[in-house]
Amino acid sequence: MSSRTLILAATLGSAGLLAGAFAFQYIGGLAPCQLCLWQRWPHAAAVLIGLVALLTGWRGLAWLGALAALATAGIGIFHVGVEQLWWEGLASCTAGSIEGISAADLLDPSKDVAAVVRCDEIAWQLLGISMAGWNAILSVIFAGIWVKAARTV
Repeated sequence: MSSRTLILAATLGSAGLLAGAFAFQYIGGLAPCQLCLWQRWPHAAAVLIGLVALLTGWRGLAWLGALAALATAGIGIFHVGVEQLWWEGLASCTAGSIEGISAADLLDPSKDVAAVVRCDEIAWQLLGISMAGWNAILSVIFAGIWVKAARTV
C-alpha cells in the first residue's frame, strides 16, 4: 500500500471512531464521561493531521498522526483501568460530587443539574470490552498504520 492510502485509512479510522462516539452520545443517549471526552481530542487531531498530510503530500506528518493515535490509546487504557477498578480515576468523574453547585440551584426546578457521568461505570460493551477498551485497541492499530505510512517510500 502507498503512504497516501495508509494515511487515508488511519484518518478515516479516527473519523469513524469520532462518528461512533457522537452517535452513541446523540442517537444512543449515552452521555460521555470526562475521560471519554478526552479520548476524542487526539482523534480530532489525527483527522486534521491526516487531512493536511493528504493535501500536502508530506508523509512526515504521519509521525504526528501516530502520536495522536497513541495518545488516545493511552487515555483509553487509563480509562479501562478506572472502569475495572485497577486504579482510581479523576475526581471530576468518579466522585459524583455536587460541590460548586449552590443550594438555590439545587432547589430550583427550572435549573438542569445533571448528574456527573462516572468514568468507573461501563455504559456499553461488546464482547466484554468497553468503548474505552475498543478505542484503545483500535487506536493502537491506527498508530501502527500511521507508522507504516511514515516509513513507506
